[in-house]
Amino acid sequence: MIYQIRNPRFYVVFCIDLCLVCLSLFLAYLIRFDFELRPADYRQMSALLALVVPLKLTVFFLYKLYRGMFRYAGLAEMWRIAKAVILSSLVVVSAVLVLSRFQGFSRGVFIIDTATTFLLIGGFRLSMRLVFQYFQNKNGVSQEVMPYQRGVPTLIIGAGTTGEKILREISTQRSLYYNVVGFIDDDPGKQGRSIHDITVLGTVAALPGIVRKHEVGQVLIAAPSASGRQIRTMVDACKAARVPFKTLPGLAELIDGKVSIKTLRDVNYRDLLRRDPVRLNVPEIESYLKDRRVLVTGAGGSIGSELCRQIVRFTPENLILFDASEPNLYGIEMELKHRVGYQKYVTVLGGVQDKALVERVMRRYRPHVIFHAAAYKHVPMLERNPWQAVTNNIMGTRVLMESAVKHGVGHFVMVSTDKAVRPTNVMGASKRVCELIGAACSGGGTRMMTVRFGNVVNSAGSVVPLFREQIARGGPVTITHPEVTRFFMTIPEAAQLVLQAGALGEGGETFILDMGTPVKIVDMARDLIRLSGKEPDTDVEIVFTGLREGEKLYEELITRGEGIVATAHEKIMVLKAGDDWDGLGGQAPYRDRLTTRINELAAMAQGYDGCAIRLKIQEIVPEYDLQDSECIL
Repeated sequence: MIYQIRNPRFYVVFCIDLCLVCLSLFLAYLIRFDFELRPADYRQMSALLALVVPLKLTVFFLYKLYRGMFRYAGLAEMWRIAKAVILSSLVVVSAVLVLSRFQGFSRGVFIIDTATTFLLIGGFRLSMRLVFQYFQNKNGVSQEVMPYQRGVPTLIIGAGTTGEKILREISTQRSLYYNVVGFIDDDPGKQGRSIHDITVLGTVAALPGIVRKHEVGQVLIAAPSASGRQIRTMVDACKAARVPFKTLPGLAELIDGKVSIKTLRDVNYRDLLRRDPVRLNVPEIESYLKDRRVLVTGAGGSIGSELCRQIVRFTPENLILFDASEPNLYGIEMELKHRVGYQKYVTVLGGVQDKALVERVMRRYRPHVIFHAAAYKHVPMLERNPWQAVTNNIMGTRVLMESAVKHGVGHFVMVSTDKAVRPTNVMGASKRVCELIGAACSGGGTRMMTVRFGNVVNSAGSVVPLFREQIARGGPVTITHPEVTRFFMTIPEAAQLVLQAGALGEGGETFILDMGTPVKIVDMARDLIRLSGKEPDTDVEIVFTGLREGEKLYEELITRGEGIVATAHEKIMVLKAGDDWDGLGGQAPYRDRLTTRINELAAMAQGYDGCAIRLKIQEIVPEYDLQDSECIL
């Protein structure tokens, strides 16, 4: 309130409103009496003005009609004016009723006066906005601001045109989960005033106290014209307040469409796919998950944790979280417990290659369904440590699958990769061996299924987190080769596909998602740079470093000779098992021969013999291309 009295503009607007209130009453008398006023009407109107003017202006003052910046007047301002006018008219009518019981007064005058007051007061403020827009050569926004009070409590630094534009888009875009609680600005003339009913709470120096008072969780810096020193002051204030902050690109970039205000949000990784995300039908999933005991290996990883989040929607009887990483396991446990509110879980810390531990888990919890997402996936790391691919990926999968068959698990779904198709690296070849183990173990009471898909955007080991970190540092963004392409999908898509496979599979299948056209990594990098509000090769440099060991230019989802069969879902294909053992006299001889080779492979892993491991894997997976490996004889 003190800011209103100190502001010189307050007195100008107050006097204009006083004149408009008088004019409104005069117009009300003219309209009511058909523009023919008698001397008695003038005397009554003059006496009434002495009551109407102070009462109405007092209500206007209490309703804070003098705090708004008229250049931004919109629907929120009009709604506040309407409430103030109606209330002030009710106060006037009540006063007249008490003083004279309406003797000699026309009730129609007060009804008309209410309407004309709103039109004059509101019209004055809107006309001021139009005048400002005209002289500033700015185009008005047709969509009015509707307050949106959900999301992270947010402060906007900069109560100017850019700050107003951010507030307007936040208010109209439901996908931007910000709840703007106030503005911050160093301009003394803006202190205590408001834009779209959001108040300027103080200066940058007062930011820490404002953050604590309003429990702010995010600060948006909307000062594109500020100097480098001013920006550093704002950033230092945010750091002192220990609150996350984001900056907005220049206003010129916003106007010409190079950058959207939506760059303020964290990058939506679906924007990088260059296709619509696949929507899977999930009603069938409930039939095999509801009230069942479900085991998820790698439960703390990117895919495993998303599987857990989606599985709990189907209210399983119990969820067993199995992971070798203590931090990852703790993370998903806390998320299920505190954020999701799911309590029917059990945590198991250990590796799936530990046969005794796996047997203990199977006997104690007797799972109906297993989702096997545990694996080492980093290609260059496993090229340098191939024995870990054998121990963790291959032996762990065999231990888990054999135990599942032994204990009569109904559904077993394994997560695989497109790198298993004509593999050129140990990681992909090890996952292909896992697929062969699953095919050999299928049959009987356990439905063994594999789900094969491409890279998962923003997963652990994905290029996207690396690119984001490099962009945040100002570049360069490093890419192995300008022509390298990959299939991509979102983490929720991958998890849903795995769940869907369990519903569709009868045993022995490999399910594949129709992932559309592969994406060039360099194109994805450029998209990510632009989504971050920067320009590729100008603001952030792109550097090509050469293909890494075991890496190839493109990935495939099927290999030569694999037959694709349609499923009930248009976006899911399936490869039927059987080709691998048809020439070996059936499944049993094939399984025996595979078991022998894997036992030999395990012995080589214990001796850390990388060359022998690669050659033995090639014996199991003939399509495995050793490329330039020194192990080639």
